[in-house]
Amino acid sequence: MSKLRVGIIGVGGIAQSRHIPAFLQLSDRCEITAVSDVNIERAKEVSETFAIPHAFESYHDLLAEVDAVCICTPNKFHAEISIAALEAGVHVLCEKPMALSALECEAMVAASKKADKVLAIAYHYRFMKEAQAAKKMMMEVGTPLVARVEALRRRKVPGWGVFTNKELQGGGSLIDYGCHLLDLAIWLMGNPKHVAVSGSTYNSLSKVPSQVNLWGDFNHQTFNVDDHVTAYIKFENGASLLLETSWAANIKDDKEHVSISGIDGGLSVFPFELYTTKNGMLLNSEAAWLPGEDNPGLPQAKNFIDACLGRDELVVKPEEALQVSSIIDAIYESSNPGNGTAATLLLK
Repeated sequence: MSKLRVGIIGVGGIAQSRHIPAFLQLSDRCEITAVSDVNIERAKEVSETFAIPHAFESYHDLLAEVDAVCICTPNKFHAEISIAALEAGVHVLCEKPMALSALECEAMVAASKKADKVLAIAYHYRFMKEAQAAKKMMMEVGTPLVARVEALRRRKVPGWGVFTNKELQGGGSLIDYGCHLLDLAIWLMGNPKHVAVSGSTYNSLSKVPSQVNLWGDFNHQTFNVDDHVTAYIKFENGASLLLETSWAANIKDDKEHVSISGIDGGLSVFPFELYTTKNGMLLNSEAAWLPGEDNPGLPQAKNFIDACLGRDELVVKPEEALQVSSIIDAIYESSNPGNGTAATLLLK
């Protein structure tokens, strides 16, 4: 097969802003032949806007028309649709997080192996130029010891879509935003096995009425997901990771930070910097130029399509995304949302 027929399931904002434009740029190896959405009118509008031949209300009807799908639905439906697609013999690129729970993720991995079809998860931060550079330079860091992750926004709770709907999304700032940088840090560390997790979740701020929020309005009375999370993760090899993520932090500026400190050196991803020693000196290095695309959606789509065609290896393997979901499960389980205290969850 030289060109894949791609379908988009769920045609909301992320599908229109990232995935559809990316696949359209890969016309030499794929074509978008169908879209589906429970809102059929929106599906028809998107199909007309992007000149996509077919629009369906049911994703089951779409599966008969494609070789691969990109799933952009609320988190609750990731596992169900992914497994149905894989069982239909269709490759899957599923938006992050992989699913609502590690148990669902395991079922997705099993379905992928049984069908012998590609299952990729859209952790697009791995495809950013800075992240790719950091991965190449981990040899300068040596054995990773401590990772620090900050995914912080100042008063930016999403006031649109279903981001604050716990039933559909499974959580808030951690499962929506923090998961990206958590995944990136663990990938840079080589995905060591996690053995202990301690976490605290908070949502007191978003329950306050008449607050300042820069990303639209939401109902403070029904808000029941996390808007701030901290966690400490211990790995089997002795390494550790400190995580803080928030939609609504009371800080000076938004902050996206991933750093790795190792035996030989260290690095920071955003911006990319390398910290080493040489000839008795402490050295800080910056890149004058980084290869790669400014839009990570394009290399992500290309990697997925090429993996489906047998031309490339997945950058985001499903087992790695499963690990991220396992850690998220453990953070939520170890936390006590009522008072912010936390217990350490020891994993077998």
